[in-house]
Formats: sequence, structure tokens, C-alpha cells
Amino acid sequence: MTAAITLAELLAWNDEASDVWKKHLDANPALLELPCDIGGTSSVQGFVRHIWGVELRWSQRLAGLPPMDKEKAPQGPLEALFDLHTEATKNFRALIEDERQDWEATMTLELAHIAPGKLIVSRRKVAAHALFHSQRHWAQLATLVRTAGFPSGFFGDVLLSSALK
Repeated sequence: MTAAITLAELLAWNDEASDVWKKHLDANPALLELPCDIGGTSSVQGFVRHIWGVELRWSQRLAGLPPMDKEKAPQGPLEALFDLHTEATKNFRALIEDERQDWEATMTLELAHIAPGKLIVSRRKVAAHALFHSQRHWAQLATLVRTAGFPSGFFGDVLLSSALK
């Protein structure tokens, strides 16, 4: 066994977390209307849209596809938002399973929220960023919903994930 954590393991961890949140939000639909100002959103539903929409756009960039216009992403319902995650997971899985992929190849990114100039990073780093982005936000959401009286039982720590051995 290698000491390195693979993109496949990160993807499995991400998928596991998304499934937990989908189930929790399905069981507690009132949470979707809870105010939330994280990621430029105004509600939990908008926040979930942000998380899964970003996931999809990064997967599309890595696959050489034009990223979905974030303004055209569905506003809801939850099932439509989850479809963004499902599509992203398919994209990531296809890329990870393709042995011809060069993960050390670089991408030049021009992002409005990054300091002006060109950001040149490896494709591997982009994939890791996309998957950790979701995990970071799920942890924020866990605090928000617990404070609102709807504890999720979310244990996002990689230590408790079945995705890694």
C-alpha cells in the first residue's frame, strides 16, 4: 500500500459526503430555505447549488469540456442539484480511470476571484482542489445546520470515511 492518497479515494470520499447530505436534506427539506451567506449564497439550497455546481465545472474543465455557465445551473429542486454532482462524479471517474490522462500536465486558469494574472497549476492539483472544496463546504454546512437544530450526523473527517483504508 502506498502512503499517497489517490484521486480515486478523494472522489469516493466526496461521493460519500454528497450522499450523506442528499439524504439529510431529503429528510429535512426545510433546511434548504435556511439562511446561509457562504459562497455568495443566501440559503442552504443556494449553497448546495454552489458546491455541486463548482464540482461539475471543475470536472468539465479537466475533461476539456466547456464549463457550464453557473447562471444556467438549476436553482432547484434538490434532485436537480444532485444531478450536478452525479454528472461531475461521472466526469471525474472517467478521467481517473483513463490511464492516458497526464495529471502532471498544467492548466492556465483565469479566475475572477484569484489575484490578477495567470495561475498555472497541474491537472492533479485542480482535481484535488475540486474535491477538497466540497469537503470544506460540507463541514461549514454541518455547523450551520447543527446550530439551527438539525444535526446532520455528518462525520466528514477522512478518518471516519470508508473511502480510504
